[in-house]
Amino acid sequence: MGPLAARFAQAGQRLRQADRAHPWVLDTAVVVVVYLVFCLPDLLHHGGAGDGDGDEQHRFQFSFTQLPPAAVLLLQAGLVLPLLWRRRRPMAAFVAIGVVFVLQWSLDAALRADVALFVALYSLALHGRLRLLPWACGGMAAGMVLVAVRISPAVSVWDTLFFLLSTVIAALAVGLMVRTRRAQLAGLRERAARLETERDQRIRLATATERARVAREMHDIVGHNLSVIITLADAGMYTAETAPARGKEALRLIGDTGRTALSELRRVLGVLREASDGARQVVELSPQPGLADVEALCDSVRGAGLEVVYRTVGETGTLDRGVQLTVYRIVQEALTNTLKHAGTGTRVALSVIVDDERLVLRIRDNGQAENPGPGNEEGHGLVGMRERAALYGGTIDAGPASDGGWVVEATLDVAPQGGTA
Repeated sequence: MGPLAARFAQAGQRLRQADRAHPWVLDTAVVVVVYLVFCLPDLLHHGGAGDGDGDEQHRFQFSFTQLPPAAVLLLQAGLVLPLLWRRRRPMAAFVAIGVVFVLQWSLDAALRADVALFVALYSLALHGRLRLLPWACGGMAAGMVLVAVRISPAVSVWDTLFFLLSTVIAALAVGLMVRTRRAQLAGLRERAARLETERDQRIRLATATERARVAREMHDIVGHNLSVIITLADAGMYTAETAPARGKEALRLIGDTGRTALSELRRVLGVLREASDGARQVVELSPQPGLADVEALCDSVRGAGLEVVYRTVGETGTLDRGVQLTVYRIVQEALTNTLKHAGTGTRVALSVIVDDERLVLRIRDNGQAENPGPGNEEGHGLVGMRERAALYGGTIDAGPASDGGWVVEATLDVAPQGGTA
């Protein structure tokens, strides 16, 4: 039953597509079917229902006016041909058929082509304006009363009205049911299109967010470690001949820093790489750095020539991992900027103070920036720090200290409802 239903559904879909491409084909086919099924028998019997077989004449016990074939053909044309525009002008088609219907019965003639009036009512319920439907139903009921009164000598008026009005209600109900179903399907298609658009927008937004996140991570990793490596390389070059031991130590620190940078790059980029079979590659990932790694970060810049004093106040171990990563990256960026602009030999005071609902991070150095740049110009590093702090409802203040040097102060919201980095 499933495959059969699927075939019917496919056939219906192909029929709807063909109808949308050539709507006149279906309208013409309806007219042809109605003519062959309901009009041709009347022409073959030269007139109305009174020319049926003897049993039918005995059952109704009356006969209708015998119209000439030309008159029958003309009335049939008036009943059937308006069906050609039943979808484009459903009310006009219904009115035209109704006028011919009244004219036919006023001539005391009965035609099987009267079924066109029910088809027109169905089309009006399906395609027409709903506010016109009560008027059409009233006219239809009046026409059915006319038919019932005309054949009352043979059949009870109430029985005739019950049959005819039931047919009217059936045509009306089917039209409204199909109309409602089409409206529901149109609503579902519109909703599906809207959801698809929203999905594409979410994908683009997620892609942009992920791109920004990866850019921040790459900037922090590459910028910091390259600054340390460059500083160590310069120091090693100057001490290679005068102090070979310090030169070797600089080379060792360069190697350690390079390996750390490579490990972090693998961690960031490894999760983005797709395997050839579509599944994500399994890579060995170290956890994201946190406050516990700040001391190691300080050691690396101490090896590059900075003097860093690091202290913490409060319960730092219970902080969310996202908050810890944010603090680590801000510290990393600030120390990188100090190393880059203030140079070696600079003293840096780094403090992390945590209370119940907020964290205050302060990095202050006593160096004189060699190339601070315009006072109103911000680099990508400061912008990245502001973006990270904003994830936790925080702020970043950076600028020259009143007594010389440079200070960076970040305030983060560390309440439990805080976001994730």
